[in-house]
Amino acid sequence: MKSQYEVEKNKEVISYVVDYSSSILHLFLASLQPIFFLLLLWLVKIVKSMAVSEVSNDRRELRILENLDELRTDLADYIAELSEAAVKQRGVFAIALSGGSLIDLMGKLCEAPYNKTVDWAKWYIFWADERVVAKNHSDSNYKLAKDGLLSKVPVVPSHVHSINDSVSAEEAADDYMFVIRQLVKTRMVSVSEISDCPKFDLILLGMGPDGHIASLFPNHAALDETDEWVTFIIDSPKPPPERITFTLPVINSASNVAMVVTGESKAEAVHLAIDDTGPDCPLLPARLVQPTKGKLVWFLDKPAASKLDGLQFSEFHSPDMDNQNVAICMDQSSIHLL
Repeated sequence: MKSQYEVEKNKEVISYVVDYSSSILHLFLASLQPIFFLLLLWLVKIVKSMAVSEVSNDRRELRILENLDELRTDLADYIAELSEAAVKQRGVFAIALSGGSLIDLMGKLCEAPYNKTVDWAKWYIFWADERVVAKNHSDSNYKLAKDGLLSKVPVVPSHVHSINDSVSAEEAADDYMFVIRQLVKTRMVSVSEISDCPKFDLILLGMGPDGHIASLFPNHAALDETDEWVTFIIDSPKPPPERITFTLPVINSASNVAMVVTGESKAEAVHLAIDDTGPDCPLLPARLVQPTKGKLVWFLDKPAASKLDGLQFSEFHSPDMDNQNVAICMDQSSIHLL
């Protein structure tokens, strides 16, 4: 039989071996964590590349940004890239703006490097909708854009096409359509290959909590206008009542349409506009934005995207890497590293 000393000695050896093995195993597992994390990111990127192809085929893309500052930067990059491409291809960049918070979200364009690198002299600027008020009125989308953007960058004043604010809404719509027709004839604005509609290089739109875009409101007769490029309303559900607006055929003829939406108050409308909600759900104007041959990009912050079907935000941790937030939109087959 073993002596008590030998038994105790064996216990010490076994304890030492166990402790040593545990330490080695811990170090081994710890070393695997960043490898596992990198592998996970690699797999995400593979799925993302597959998803981008699928979204591109559908001509719709979702960009979900962590916060408003990141959204502003991403939006500025997007606009600058489209501007550069259009100027190289056509010599000009025809862009239509809207009102609301959109101009503030475009604010990065006034800063470096965009204020120096964008070819502002080639921009031709229009409005997808406008309130029929004086240009210096606080409700004017022109004033909003001038104060927040156009006065801070070297655009050519004659390239800025605002509405005639001294006539009725109907006359203002007719006058604006005439102006656009003249610019289509000279190809400052392209023309659609499948209709006579103008083909803007980019139309930028916001969206209200009710799902309206431009001045096209839910259940309004203006949604059914297909003959005119620009129409008017005198009974807007939100003040001021008189407005002019691009019609859906013009919006859907654009080469690129960007829907820029932020805030939790618009999350339900985003859900109804993007997700497959079935035939019984209300058909929001935003859902009718479906470019015929162009591309639609949604710029959303996380609160605005919070009610999208299949959307989950997950946070992965690694001791060797900064935290990465990953937004996964399973229903849109789109994955975005934020």
